[in-house]
Amino acid sequence: MSHHVDLNADLGESFGPWTMGADADLLDIVSSANIACGFHASDPDVMARTMRLAAERGVAIGAHPGFADLQGFGRRRISLPPESLKNLVRYQVAAAQGMARAAGGQLAHVKLHGALSNMAAEDEGLARLLFAAALDIDPDLVVYVLSATPMEAAARSLGCRWAGEVFADRAYNDDATLVDRREPGAVLHDPTAAALRMVEMVQAGAISTASGGTIPARIDTICLHGDTPEAVAMAHAIRSGLEKAGITIGPASERA
Repeated sequence: MSHHVDLNADLGESFGPWTMGADADLLDIVSSANIACGFHASDPDVMARTMRLAAERGVAIGAHPGFADLQGFGRRRISLPPESLKNLVRYQVAAAQGMARAAGGQLAHVKLHGALSNMAAEDEGLARLLFAAALDIDPDLVVYVLSATPMEAAARSLGCRWAGEVFADRAYNDDATLVDRREPGAVLHDPTAAALRMVEMVQAGAISTASGGTIPARIDTICLHGDTPEAVAMAHAIRSGLEKAGITIGPASERA
């Protein structure tokens, strides 16, 4: 049986003269880029530059909307009424769509960022509201969901195109949530071990949990983090490991 998987990373998160991540290096490795839209990170110049690089390298461009919280990097939960949440997402997705076109590419997918994503992963109704807001801008967008969470149920109920995502460098609890970063072993730092784990998960069609269990899951895309010291080495190892195992790498938006 042949396997295909997408490699995605959150990029374009620099701001003015302040640099975050190894975007240029990662764009040589990933097949999809989730590009910040100016609310939790980024600015118009960073968006334009990152999208142009992605388009030149044939990397699928995605919108990465988050809370309007530059100082907190979108990782702080903010309570907003439903209509404001919808407009928050619509505004950012529309900006990403326009900037992608100007950069010679097109918007292919949407992936929620930070606290907004964490909240949606816990609440199917909220996930449905946020995904529907993005689809108001373009109903053909592929929605990235955290596999085996309420996000997936929301995407299924909307009948939209979606891709199931797992994290390359994070340990999982038995309910498919991520082990808290404060717990030992929550973040994986060994590129070789992470690569082996990803090959096993893609081939099995299941998430491996920290306790040694498995959770059947659709694994369409793997998130590679771009802001850790070992990010590029980790990304290289995972791509190489998958390719050596005969797994084809390509944008999820081409198969969803």
